[in-house]
Amino acid sequence: MAVPKKRTGKSAQGHRRANWKGSVPETTICTNCGATVLTHSVCTECGSYKGKVVSKKFAKEENSAE
Repeated sequence: MAVPKKRTGKSAQGHRRANWKGSVPETTICTNCGATVLTHSVCTECGSYKGKVVSKKFAKEENSAE
C-alpha cells in the first residue's frame, strides 16, 4: 500500500481542493404544464414525460376527471 513520505501542507491541500466546484443541475420547462423540471425526469407537477402522462398517481386523477 502506498504511504506518503511527507505530510501535505495546508496550502497544498487547499490548492488541490480549490479545483472542485459544484454545478447547477440543468432544468427545462414542462411541455404539459409549464413548470420547471429537471432534465430527463418526470414532471412533479403533472406527472408527464415527453408529452405523455407516465405517473400512476396522475394517471388516476386524469381518468377520474374524464
